[in-house]
Amino acid sequence: MKKRILILAPFIVILGFSLQSIAQFTAEEVTEREKWEEFLQSAEVVEQDQMVSREAVTSPWVLTLEKDGVRKKALWKNPEGLMKGFLENWKWEIAAYRLDKHLELNMVPPTVERRFRGDRGSCQLWINAKMSLKEKMENKIDTPSYKVFPWNRALFLQRAFDNLIANEDRHQNQYLITEDWRMILIDHSRSFRTSKSFTKKLIYSEKGKEKKYLMKELPRAFYEKLKALNQEVISEVVSEYLTDKEIEAVLMRRDLMVQWIEDRIKQFGEDKVIYD
Repeated sequence: MKKRILILAPFIVILGFSLQSIAQFTAEEVTEREKWEEFLQSAEVVEQDQMVSREAVTSPWVLTLEKDGVRKKALWKNPEGLMKGFLENWKWEIAAYRLDKHLELNMVPPTVERRFRGDRGSCQLWINAKMSLKEKMENKIDTPSYKVFPWNRALFLQRAFDNLIANEDRHQNQYLITEDWRMILIDHSRSFRTSKSFTKKLIYSEKGKEKKYLMKELPRAFYEKLKALNQEVISEVVSEYLTDKEIEAVLMRRDLMVQWIEDRIKQFGEDKVIYD
């Protein structure tokens, strides 16, 4: 997947350690989300170009949208079913965005349902970034020393989020890095798995697929929101975009996450695991 073009408001560096300060979109950008959601749904398509490459498995469309003199790009996709060995679903893109928003992580770009060429699909605001994580690694670009601490905490939140939604395909092109070293997460059409391998253990845990990479430290506000998730809350947040079985699987992973965090608190102390 090509790196995405940022079209949100100018970035503001936010200091401190509240959940909002950890959020990867700034407070100003977050207040504009509803505006961009409406834009994605109603703006006219003035240009369209399908991405066909080995990396773009779902062959998404890059749309140029225009409304009231504003012109922005978006990514539209509608995969549904087994593709190259993976289950794909455009609805999971929207569910991931809505959960990200509810949990106040603010790491996923605005994503809505939109019809294009007569079909339903997900439409996500196109994000521009300084580089992807893949480019960072290939070019051996070091994280600035003063950004290492917040960058690591963003990684812990990414792992927590992917644990919750069972995103089995977080490759390096799906981490976008902004000029001021904030992390934006894209591509969630391989999430919300329901099989036992995704409900009996977490991806980012000692027994999981990514056992070298743990959640480690998490903000208290996120932890409290995680514990408060239930069937009713998730159903209201994601609407029709998750089935009852998929919601049940999310709750099973929520329980695993809470237990993992509680065990880690007992082992290392709360101040080493949860921060305010």
